[in-house]
Amino acid sequence: MVAVGATACNPPGETPAAAQQTATVVDSALPREVAIARFRTCCGRVDSLTGGASTRDALVRQFVRALETTDTAALRGMLLNRDEFAWLYYDTSRQSLPPYNLSPALMWFLLEGNGSKGLARAMDEYGGKPLGYLDYLCDEGASVEGANTVVGPCNVRRLEADGDTVQLRLFGLLIERRGRWKFISYGNKL
Repeated sequence: MVAVGATACNPPGETPAAAQQTATVVDSALPREVAIARFRTCCGRVDSLTGGASTRDALVRQFVRALETTDTAALRGMLLNRDEFAWLYYDTSRQSLPPYNLSPALMWFLLEGNGSKGLARAMDEYGGKPLGYLDYLCDEGASVEGANTVVGPCNVRRLEADGDTVQLRLFGLLIERRGRWKFISYGNKL
């Protein structure tokens, strides 16, 4: 009876063993253009960054202020969103190109996951209190990726209560596009 039922569910001429083999085939290598098109179906098309700041210095100061005041809405507005990632960042990002070839879905998943975890750590450790911000230092040299300039990683220098100066990695890379600055991720070293 089970054999009859299994055969009845298969297309004509296909044996149960062939159906089982067909069901285990996984398409793990989509062409880049197909992967991008599929990822973009849930994203609104954009042609510029919104929010953020007009200078890198202003963006970092806004981040510090938002962290000190636990302003999550401001923090979200400074961060690259999914639409911007899909239409402005992914195509020319180094991680999307050989030898890495990360798919847009995987790359977004990693950025969003590491960023959420990093922001939660920063808020737990430093949120809602004065940071003692002095300035910040970024690695020398920017990376030009298409119309984007990517800077970082950067460290924030702060003055602790005992007078010591320490450096913290509170956020990930920064992106500039046509005079607008945002954070790519809040992934950090906390």
